[in-house]
Amino acid sequence: MKTDIGKQVRERIAALLTAAFGLVAALTWNGAIRTIFTRIFGTAETVVGMLIYAVVVTIIAVIVTIIIARSVAKQA
Repeated sequence: MKTDIGKQVRERIAALLTAAFGLVAALTWNGAIRTIFTRIFGTAETVVGMLIYAVVVTIIAVIVTIIIARSVAKQA
């Protein structure tokens, strides 16, 4: 019983740490993409700029998600 709880705690901690590192990576990519966007299109502070930025990030996220899903499916 004790080992089951210890195992569950370790699994939860691992999941939380993985999510935390994922968030850090996402924020880093956000900064990088925002910098690239600003260099190409100028400021991203206007409403139109923010909308374009959001669309670009969404498209990138969808493409990367599809690539990852296909990669995982090939390994299965």
